[in-house]
Amino acid sequence: MLFASVAIAAAIALGSSASAYAACEKPMTGSDSGSPGLDQILTRLQQHYDCTRSFRAKFTEEISSPGGMKQSRSGKVYFQKVGRMRWEFDPPRRETIVSDGKLVYDYEPDLNQVVEVPVHKAFKTSATAFLLGLGSVRRDFNAKLPDKPPADGLVHVLLTAKGGGDTMELGLDPRSYNIVNFTLTDQIGDVTRLKFSDIQTNVALKSSLFTFTAPPGADIVSPG
Repeated sequence: MLFASVAIAAAIALGSSASAYAACEKPMTGSDSGSPGLDQILTRLQQHYDCTRSFRAKFTEEISSPGGMKQSRSGKVYFQKVGRMRWEFDPPRRETIVSDGKLVYDYEPDLNQVVEVPVHKAFKTSATAFLLGLGSVRRDFNAKLPDKPPADGLVHVLLTAKGGGDTMELGLDPRSYNIVNFTLTDQIGDVTRLKFSDIQTNVALKSSLFTFTAPPGADIVSPG
């Protein structure tokens, strides 16, 4: 549903304000060879997403909870700074989540229901604020390298919000620093895993992707 999905929906929206774009003309710091240290990883991660204005990709999502069954879905995601995104989940569990930068709309066609939530309420954790382009990795998170990173050829880093809350593990492409794998573990032990493919950054996206009009007859729900 909305808050579970939205909590991870910002996974590809890392970055800070448009004022950082001037630095994007400079080559990224660091080397593609060898195993980078934590400081180098954080520098490259922030630099890459400071320079990511838009993004689209395919994704698979797996959600599991302690003692519960795993749920899997797939679809497409689009993002544009600051705070605009669209997630389209494939059948059979269709769902569309759209943020226009002010409101988040979660539409479930099987229920013909739209949940509307202000962005500042939907994305109120440090993790999602950073991922939406509203934060800083060094300021907002405690970071460390995993003790036993997977042997998948990716660069892995663990981020935990300094104020407490969700923990993220990012699996980064060692050349582009795009997020390929993303794992979010919340405070009650629910785990959401995302894998991204066909990643394209800084592409032209139609503004209509980030607008939403409720279908005729749909129930509109606005949680207090």
